Amino acid sequence: MLISTGAKLFARLSKSRFNRWYRDPVGLQEKVFAHLIAKGRQTVFGRDHHFEGLEDYGSFKKQVPIRDYEGIKSYIDRVVAGEKDVLWPGYPMYFSKTSGTTSGAKYIPITRESMPYHVHSARHALLMYLLKTGRTDFLRGRMIFISGSPELDTSGDIPTGRLSGISHRHVPAYLRRRRLPSYDTNCIPDWEEKLDAIVEETKDENLSLISGIPPWVEMYFERLLEKTGKSAVSDIFPGFSLFVYGGVNFQPYEKKFYELMGKDVPSLETFPASEGFIGFQDEWPSEGLLLIPDGGIFYEFVPAGRFHDEDPPRMSLADVETGVNYVMILNTNAGLWGYNIGDTVRFTSLNPYRFVSTGRLSHFTSAFGEHVIAQEVDDAMTEAVKETGALVSEFHLAPLVDNPEGLPCHQWFVEFSKEPEELERFAKVLDEALQKRNPYYKDLVTGNILQHAMVQKVPANTFKKYMKSIGKLGGQNKVPHLSNDRKIADWISQNIHSPK
Repeated sequence: MLISTGAKLFARLSKSRFNRWYRDPVGLQEKVFAHLIAKGRQTVFGRDHHFEGLEDYGSFKKQVPIRDYEGIKSYIDRVVAGEKDVLWPGYPMYFSKTSGTTSGAKYIPITRESMPYHVHSARHALLMYLLKTGRTDFLRGRMIFISGSPELDTSGDIPTGRLSGISHRHVPAYLRRRRLPSYDTNCIPDWEEKLDAIVEETKDENLSLISGIPPWVEMYFERLLEKTGKSAVSDIFPGFSLFVYGGVNFQPYEKKFYELMGKDVPSLETFPASEGFIGFQDEWPSEGLLLIPDGGIFYEFVPAGRFHDEDPPRMSLADVETGVNYVMILNTNAGLWGYNIGDTVRFTSLNPYRFVSTGRLSHFTSAFGEHVIAQEVDDAMTEAVKETGALVSEFHLAPLVDNPEGLPCHQWFVEFSKEPEELERFAKVLDEALQKRNPYYKDLVTGNILQHAMVQKVPANTFKKYMKSIGKLGGQNKVPHLSNDRKIADWISQNIHSPK
């Protein structure tokens, strides 16, 4: 097949670049840093932060503080108003619109220099998979990308939309005729209606690659099986040979995913973000994703436990250690400087630099001083599913401070697609698995400060209804698996018995 032959050639041509990632990632980061600073001197931001006098990374840290979106919003507003050369020379090519917290929607710039890295990095992930595994079967059929709408609006004169919609316009021509769903179907605003249309378009196709966030892909699979009457997705798509995903930890969903599939299918994990494409899986099996060192991003890292210090330590890639939970800070060729994207990571290897996503800085539970993070929660749920034979569609953990049944505790809301034989045993395994991963939580339980976790079984579609209630059903949106407050927990408690 022509595409397979071309892909093999591209993979061989990319091998030298991949080898540089393994051989000299720190040197590549130094080159990225020098290039960013040279470009930044031509901008309003660069003048405000004295880029003309910067000598090295040490002086950069003194001039450029860590900021979240609120910290750069005044610069973004100037770009929207039509000002040139604000954060990066010229104007952004696009704004990627993402969900905000205190500021509502966030508008992340994508420039003519940064846009190719989003596309090329996705291609590199597939080429690396081909190079390492030798498999080209994922290229033989059609491909589906379950994502948000590709429609764009404008902010000032700058096209604005979801990253998936922006990327949709830059899919290489040789892949466009193989890609599903159609543009019109992808633009359907209602997720339920869109899902039905995707099923209609794909149920008679030969899909070989499926990409999307695991819980929404599982919802697509369930709708597909319901529509066709088949017992397994592999009966519908016998050629399905690669699942590409990102955005959430796949492990809690994995068992149900493969039960719906009816067979094992290779998977490829990626870490794309509106701010840049950060890494992808490069070994099978592998713990961690390979960090892309020359993707237009200069990375900084702050130990998560010290992030809220008055003067937290910041380090470049050269100084990170394995086993430490870091807040990831980005400086990019889209004009983000000292930017906190809110993600936390832990390096599993320094040769090469591989990392795992440990969650969001804002997604944790520490109402009692335990500071439980997303990775611990996901891993505990994965163990509970494995040990009990249950299948979990979705879940959420929140603190229950005023427990009418006794001591405070962790309250888990779990939506099962296959219930455990004994819910009490499931709760016990889950709680012990979390204690094993978080010694602070274990001390609180064994010291009778907290009682053992409470597991609340919730009806089917509870989390779908919650996401719909906040306007985030489908697309690239994810259900937070834990929180330090009870916003989601209270919504579930108030709506759990609703027949709607």
